[in-house]
Amino acid sequence: MATVKLTDVRKSYGSVEVIRGVNIDIEDGEFVVFVGPSGCGKSTLLRMISGLEDITAGTIEIDGRVVNDLPPKERGIAMVFQTYAIFPHMTVRENVAFGLTINRTPRAEKERKVQEAARILQMEHLLDRRPSQLSGGQRQRVAIGRAIVRDPKVFLFDEPLSNLDAALRMDMRMEIGKLHQKLAATMIYVTHDQVEAMTLADKIVVLKDGKVMQVGAPMELYHEPANLFVAGFLGAPSMNFIEVVVESVRGGEARVSNEALDPIVVSTRGRPFADGDHAILGVRPQYLRPVEDAAGKLHGIISLTERLGSETIVEVALKDGKPLIAALSEDRVYATGTRIGFDFDVGKAQLFPREA
Repeated sequence: MATVKLTDVRKSYGSVEVIRGVNIDIEDGEFVVFVGPSGCGKSTLLRMISGLEDITAGTIEIDGRVVNDLPPKERGIAMVFQTYAIFPHMTVRENVAFGLTINRTPRAEKERKVQEAARILQMEHLLDRRPSQLSGGQRQRVAIGRAIVRDPKVFLFDEPLSNLDAALRMDMRMEIGKLHQKLAATMIYVTHDQVEAMTLADKIVVLKDGKVMQVGAPMELYHEPANLFVAGFLGAPSMNFIEVVVESVRGGEARVSNEALDPIVVSTRGRPFADGDHAILGVRPQYLRPVEDAAGKLHGIISLTERLGSETIVEVALKDGKPLIAALSEDRVYATGTRIGFDFDVGKAQLFPREA
C-alpha cells in the first residue's frame, strides 16, 4: 500500500480556479473520504490523483514519488466509478479479469487473482453470469473486483453508491468498510453523502468551493467543527444555528442570549468575540431535551412532528420566529401548537462569529 501527499494542488479551467491550494496528507492504509456539496471540487481532486485530470500547480506524491506527469496506468492506482463501467457482453469472470487480460497476465495467475477477488467480495457464484443478470449492488461488486485484481497501491472511489437505492446503499457501504478491513489498503472515497463519510472514514476532508474547510476524524469534526459550514454540513438533522448577542466575554467564555434563549455562558473555543457582538450559537438537534411546563433555556411552539419509530423529529417556531429542530430519542406524540421548552448541555454548544 502507499501514502498520498497533496501539496498546494491547484486546478484552473481558463481563468476559473476550481481547486485552490489543497494540502492533504494520507497515511498508508488510511480510509479518507472527500466530502462536500456538488461543485466543491471533490471529484476533480480525485481525478487529479488518478491522472485522469492534469493539475495546474502543486505536487501529488504516491508512495513518496511525484506523479504529476505520470499516466494513470503508472501511478499504482485503481479507480471505481459511479457508473459501473463493466462490459455487458462479458461474464463477471471476464470483466474482473479484463485489466489482467490486457496486460497479458499468465492464465493461472489471472484465474488465481479472479478467484481471490470473488472470495473477498463473496461473489464466487456469480462468475459465469453476465451483467444483465446482476443487481445494481452485484454490478458494483464486479467493478470493485476489477480494481482488487490489479493489486493497486491506492484505491479511488468516485461516488460508487449514488446509483443504488437506500437499502442497497447501506448494505454496500458496510461491504466497502469490510473490504478496507480485509485489505488494509489505502482508500480515497468521494461522496456528497455525509452519512457515508461519517461511517466509513478514518479521516474526513471537508471541501467547499475548491478549498479544504477542515480535516480530521469523523467524531472530531462532528463535535469540534472549525466553522459554520462544517458544523452545518455534518450531522443529520443539521445543527441548529441561533442568532445571539454576546453580552460579555471573560476568560475564554461568552455570555449570550436572544429573545428565545435565556442567558447562558458558553466556551468561545479560542474564537474572537467582543462585548455586544452578534454571533451564531450552534446546537445539534440530538442534544436538545424537552422539559416540563415549557421551561428550559429555549422556548417555542411546536409547528411539526415526525415520528420515525426510533426517534421523533420536532420542529419548533422560536419566539423570534426562527425554526428549531429537535431529534428526541423517545417515540412520543407532540401536538402542533403546543408550547415547549428545551434544555441542552452548554458544554456541547458551539459559538461562531456571525461572518464565519
